[in-house]
Amino acid sequence: MIERRNKERFAIVGGGVLGMTLAHRLAQAGKNVTLFEASQQLGGLASAWQLGDVVWDRHYHVTLMSDTHTRGLLDELELEREMRWVQTKTGFYTDGQLHSMSSSLEFLKFSPLSMVDKARLAATIFYASKIKDWKKLEQVPVADWLKKLSGERTFEKIWLPLLRAKLGENYKDTSAAFIWTTIARMYAARRSGLKKEMFGYVPGGYARVLDTFSRRLFTEKVYTRLGSPIKEIRKQSTGHVTLHYGDDTRNNFDRVIVTAAAPQAARMVQGLDPQERTRLQSIRYLGVICASVLMKRPLAGYYVTNITDPSIPFTGVIEMSALVDRQEFGGNHLVYLPKYVSPDDPMFEISDSELENRFLGALERMYPSFDRADVLTFKVSRVRNVVALPTLNYSELVPPMQSSIAGLYLVNSSQIVNGTLNVNESVQLAQVAATNLLAERHERPAQVRKIA
Repeated sequence: MIERRNKERFAIVGGGVLGMTLAHRLAQAGKNVTLFEASQQLGGLASAWQLGDVVWDRHYHVTLMSDTHTRGLLDELELEREMRWVQTKTGFYTDGQLHSMSSSLEFLKFSPLSMVDKARLAATIFYASKIKDWKKLEQVPVADWLKKLSGERTFEKIWLPLLRAKLGENYKDTSAAFIWTTIARMYAARRSGLKKEMFGYVPGGYARVLDTFSRRLFTEKVYTRLGSPIKEIRKQSTGHVTLHYGDDTRNNFDRVIVTAAAPQAARMVQGLDPQERTRLQSIRYLGVICASVLMKRPLAGYYVTNITDPSIPFTGVIEMSALVDRQEFGGNHLVYLPKYVSPDDPMFEISDSELENRFLGALERMYPSFDRADVLTFKVSRVRNVVALPTLNYSELVPPMQSSIAGLYLVNSSQIVNGTLNVNESVQLAQVAATNLLAERHERPAQVRKIA
C-alpha cells in the first residue's frame, strides 16, 4: 500500500507512456496524483488497437538490450523476465531491387556501393560512435555532415533513405546531432561488450504492457480519468491551477504537469509569458501516417527494409512478424508502412481507401510475390504531432520544464535533446521530471520497488 504523506494534489495531462511513468514515480513518492487522458485508453503512441481478430500495437515498437530505462520499468512490472530477444535481418530497396544488409558479408557484397564507399560508411559510423560532444553537431546540417564523411554516393544509397524513414523531407532542416543519436542508440550495446544487437518484445505487445501498467497505477492509488480532453488550464488567484474539461467542469490542483506537444500546450495553457508561448509555438514537429497491414503471407522476412526509391509512398517497411512470433497474430503476418510528414501535409486528408490503394500498389512493385488477396486488414493511424524536429541549434530552443506560471510544468518530447523519440527516452524523461519535481521542495523520490 502507498502511504500518502501530504494532501498536495498533482494533475498530469496526457496518459501516454511519459505521463504514466511520471504518475508512477510521483505516486511512489506518496503523492496524490490524477492522470487525465483525452482518449478512452492509456498509452498514447504506444497504445494498441484491433486488427481483425488480432490486438497489437498501433505503431511499431521494439526494445533494444541497451534500453535500460524501458527494461527497468518492465522489471518493476514483472514483465522484463518474459521478454523474447531475436536477432533480425535488415533489407534495402534500391534501384528497383531488394538487398539484404544483415551481416558483414552481405554489407561487403552490397553492389550499389563500391569498396571505397563501404569503407567510408564504416569509418563514418565508427567516428560517430566515438563522438562525445554532440552539441557541436547541432550547428551542422545532417546532409552536409554525412556527405563530407561518407561521400555523395553513400549518402544517396544509405543515409538518405534512413533520414527519410524517420524525418521525411524535413531531414534538410535537421542537424547532424540526429544521426549521431541514432548511431549512439543502435551501438550502445556493442560498446558495452555485446557482439550484436538483439531486438526484444513482450508477448502480448504493448496492450499487455499498458494493461499491467494501468493496474499498477490503480494499486498506487493514481486516479485515472479517460475520455477527458482538457479544454483550458488557468492559474487562479488562490494559487491553484485549474483544469477546464470539455464538458465545462473544472478541478483545482496544486501542481499540474502538461505532457502534450509544445504547440498543443501553448494553446491549452492560458496566461503564459508571451515569449514562452512564442517559443513553444515555434518548435517544429513531425507527424506520421502509419498503415498496419495484416496479411496471410510474409513479404521478405526483413524486420526493417529501408527504401531509396522516392516513388514509394511510404518511407520504410517494418515486417513485425519477422521479429514477433506469428502466433501473436493468429498465424498471420503484420507489416507497418510508415510515412513521416509535416503536420500540415496533404497526405493527412487522403482517405483510408486511397491510401490503401497507393500503399498496396507500392508493395506490388517491391515484392512480385505480394498478392492483395492475402491482405486481411488494412488500417491507418494518423498523428500530426509525434516528435520535435531536431533542427540546427535545437538545444537552444528547448522549453524549460518549469513554465512561467507557478505550479505549472511542461514535460514533453521536445525536451528529448540528445535522443530520438522512443519508449526508452520517454521513460527516462519522466524519471528526470519526477526527480526535479520532488527535489523542488526538498523531497526525495521513493526508492524504486515492486508493489504487491
